[in-house]
Amino acid sequence: QVQVVESGGGLVQAGGSLRLSCTASGLTFRLYAMGWFRQAPGKEREGVSCASRSGHITYYADSVKGRFTISRENAKNTLYLQMDSLKPEDTATYYCAADSDGTCDSNWGMASEYQYWGQGTQVAVSS
Repeated sequence: QVQVVESGGGLVQAGGSLRLSCTASGLTFRLYAMGWFRQAPGKEREGVSCASRSGHITYYADSVKGRFTISRENAKNTLYLQMDSLKPEDTATYYCAADSDGTCDSNWGMASEYQYWGQGTQVAVSS
């Protein structure tokens, strides 16, 4: 039975930082590419970042490039998203997802590429 669980969301002021975590069980974590998505009220779900199975290849949406950093610690079955210089437009529910092909291919930002999803963690950025 696969479980994917996000944590680390909260309320911060503009310019602040948060680190999100995602822990997966019931799958061979080191073989899966992992992605972060977000969805704000009234907006479509969008891909934020992707890390290949090793974590050595990463991709970012233009809107977060230079501010967010994705990483993973395979020995702990854990994915991270370090978010710095946060802006009010980063406010959203953030989701973690797993892709069994292990690669961040040209469709990494498409939700249909991922087989397993967490329940989401809320991030709110004020001012």
